Amino acid sequence: MSLHTLQESAVRYFLEVVRTGSVKDAALKLNVAPSAVSRQVARLERELDTLLFDRHARGMVPNAAGELLAAHAKRVQQDIERVAGEIQGLRGLRSGRVRVASTEGFAFDFLPTLISRFRAKHEGIRFHLEVCPPHEIPGRIRDGEADVGITLSAVPEPGIRIELRHPSPILAVMASDHPLAGQRQLSLRQVAAYPLGLPPRDSSIRQLLDISCSRQGLQYVQAMSSNHANALVSFAAAGGGTIAFYGELSIRTQLKSKALVAIPLKDREMNERHLEVETLAGRSLPDAGKAFVRFLTDAIKASA
Repeated sequence: MSLHTLQESAVRYFLEVVRTGSVKDAALKLNVAPSAVSRQVARLERELDTLLFDRHARGMVPNAAGELLAAHAKRVQQDIERVAGEIQGLRGLRSGRVRVASTEGFAFDFLPTLISRFRAKHEGIRFHLEVCPPHEIPGRIRDGEADVGITLSAVPEPGIRIELRHPSPILAVMASDHPLAGQRQLSLRQVAAYPLGLPPRDSSIRQLLDISCSRQGLQYVQAMSSNHANALVSFAAAGGGTIAFYGELSIRTQLKSKALVAIPLKDREMNERHLEVETLAGRSLPDAGKAFVRFLTDAIKASA
């Protein structure tokens, strides 16, 4: 095997097939012909004298050798990014890139505002913000597609470092003229008497709501469902007595307009949710990533 093979574009093409699961999708991402991707993967397999994928009708899955090569290639990419960041750091935080993966709620208002504030101090830092379902964020970090993840707590994930775990209780969100808008705290029993705007059943809000209602024997009327949380907030803001659910950080700007109110809930399940800031365990982030993680965690702590 030629040692320089593992440092060439063939590995980039190989990694994209690993990430997308198919030659065709990898080619679209790379903006090259599928035949070019196939040739590069075949070249790697020839040089290494082993197959790297199990090929199925629905796509390509890396075998044990493929997983080993992918892990090595990702470490090499991360090391290059870290060294480049350290070189840039010799001149101060004047350039660099930070890739953030976030759930929808934090990506709508909280993170863009925070990124803008960060860039006011370090205008040479570029950001990419990608919205993902919570269960996909640890994988994006492990695959090297994101430097920082902001998500809602779930089961512990292997290879993930928790930079911050912070309470993120679910609030009842309603128009400022709603009959319950003047209350300082509400119970789900009170809320369930009104029509609700709800996210899908696999969301953390919906799961905790259903657990709490089941425990108390409560039934509710779902007036609207959507996989877009901000659509539900807009639905509640439009009036009609409807109520939605969200975290305070996610709608802080809307609350300043006084058109909406967000009221804490007494029920214990609705207060068991946590925000997590995640990075890859064992990885030393480039200076720009380190600085943004500090900035992010300080901002979240200050919001309490």
